[in-house]
Amino acid sequence: MPNPAEIWHTVALSRDVDAIAAILHDDCVFESPVVHTPQLGKAITAKYLAAAGHTLGNAEFKYVGEWHRDNSAILEFQTVIDGVAINGVDMITCDDDGLITHFKVMVRPLKGMNMLHQKMGEMLQHMGQAN
Repeated sequence: MPNPAEIWHTVALSRDVDAIAAILHDDCVFESPVVHTPQLGKAITAKYLAAAGHTLGNAEFKYVGEWHRDNSAILEFQTVIDGVAINGVDMITCDDDGLITHFKVMVRPLKGMNMLHQKMGEMLQHMGQAN
């Protein structure tokens, strides 16, 4: 049985859209703590996850816990951005071929989520201009 945590750790925080896309199912669903509707498809999911790598991937970032079930995992993370502590979880599901089919991120506290919302918006805009 594929382990989504192991699959994700191969590219986590890589910031490489192509490397991230390679582990995603074509119909992957991404759920962000700051976007109202689920984002559908490999391309948008890879872009969001790469932007998260840019935004969260600093020296403070670390995964602090993992919980596993068949084809699913929850990874708890923490970091600090501009003096604001952020704590969250990545909830990841994959298919039997080892491709990620669902990636949900939940973040706390509200101040941290607001900071993440601002920084992710800036990064996505920057990445859009770079393409």
